[in-house]
Amino acid sequence: MGIMEMGASLLSQKLGVDLDPNVVASALGGLLSNSSGEIDFAGIASKMASSGDLGAIVGSWLGDGANQAISAESISSIFGSDKVAEFAGKLGTDAGTASSGLADILPQMMDKSSSGGSLLEMAGGAGGLLGAAKSLFG
Repeated sequence: MGIMEMGASLLSQKLGVDLDPNVVASALGGLLSNSSGEIDFAGIASKMASSGDLGAIVGSWLGDGANQAISAESISSIFGSDKVAEFAGKLGTDAGTASSGLADILPQMMDKSSSGGSLLEMAGGAGGLLGAAKSLFG
């Protein structure tokens, strides 16, 4: 099972709805992908690392320990409330419910995609993420 399929399954379970997995995967792809249509976990991680408190949270997702929780409000700030609302519309739910669902599944998706350190390497390693954050505040 790929990352998007896993995320679609987890989100459907979290929302308690029986949606077409392709619809959920497409909606997730629209939210999580970059302009090239590729899942951009490295970009999301870099954005979180530059957001102060979210840096420690994303670090826990990319590391081998337990994943720290993220709030629905933080999800909205990472992606933007307009994109979250658009995502929610594709799923037939409200933005608050969609943000809450994303707060539950995003840590798992990023943790799974970082197994073996590939995501950390894409983002320049843990030091690279922290360096990116420091450069914004330096």
